[in-house]
Amino acid sequence: MRLSAVALRAAGAAWRECFPLQGRDVARWFPGHMAKGLKKMQSSLKLVDCVIEVHDARIPLSGRNPLFQETLGLKPHLLVLNKMDLADLTEQRKIQQHLAGEGLKHVIFTNCIKDENIKQIIPKVIELVGSSYRYHRSENLEYCILVVGVPNVGKSSLINSLRRQHLRTGKAARVGGEPGITRAVMSRVQVCERPLIFLMDTPGVLAPRIGSVETGLKLALCGTVLDHLVGEETMADYLLYTLNRHQLFGYVQHYGLDGASDDIEHVLKRVAMRLRKTRKVKVLTGTGDVNVVQPNYSAAAHDFLRTFRSGLFGRVMLDRDVLQDCPPANTDSAPAAWQMTSRTSCGQSV
Repeated sequence: MRLSAVALRAAGAAWRECFPLQGRDVARWFPGHMAKGLKKMQSSLKLVDCVIEVHDARIPLSGRNPLFQETLGLKPHLLVLNKMDLADLTEQRKIQQHLAGEGLKHVIFTNCIKDENIKQIIPKVIELVGSSYRYHRSENLEYCILVVGVPNVGKSSLINSLRRQHLRTGKAARVGGEPGITRAVMSRVQVCERPLIFLMDTPGVLAPRIGSVETGLKLALCGTVLDHLVGEETMADYLLYTLNRHQLFGYVQHYGLDGASDDIEHVLKRVAMRLRKTRKVKVLTGTGDVNVVQPNYSAAAHDFLRTFRSGLFGRVMLDRDVLQDCPPANTDSAPAAWQMTSRTSCGQSV
């Protein structure tokens, strides 16, 4: 939600030009045990006809694991950008152009909660497999698809959505709002009868090295890593910085604040008071202990993040800065040079 230009001038808004990233060690945020999961996926490749990579539509150009394409790239590859209902897709065509420049020419935007665009997936898979060499599976009439992606982007939700669409049946894969729900490469799950198609769900696998702290923060906002590893107040501050720069002030209306602010302590204090998230603290004075009511900043930050993730602040494109920095799609510039960098953050370490 955007405030009017008059309201912005009245507030005298001057938003931060960059977000301080010095001293933040992104390596500590992401677990280092995920290589085992990738090896298990590789061992399953001989049984697989196609790879579906699921990613968050709010960060279509950031945080994808490059090892998926490098390791599983021999198979037909379909990129599904999920949670489109939470993403601002005003520049969808530009997103698709730059993904095509990376070799990802087959991209579908989905909302697995409401089954939007889900019916496009099976026909596309059949088309991709039909135009590829199936190695030792040429006489096998069934299809087997490996579903991969970073944590908490909706891989299991996609499987359940496909089953609803094609089998009219319920859940086969457990889903959740935090990373780590799928722990191991599963046995095959049927998602279609005609033709006979099975999907294999896999645990989320992050890149072994995150290219920048800001990419790490974007991934964290999308829930790919447990919040406490990054710090909810740090994440809330980066979210506030992003919303203000994009002139998205839904948080002002949602919490009934007096106006937009770039001061996270000020915003969280108002949020805590509005939600009655306070706590009593004993303060030692010259006349004895005094109980003082203070805002619960941690609880306010938690609610701020939860509200963003549920879409109540409006649709957001966290990669808008990356899209602005992207070279034109028809240049020969290597995508890796811009995929995980941005001009809007200061003190960036890569």
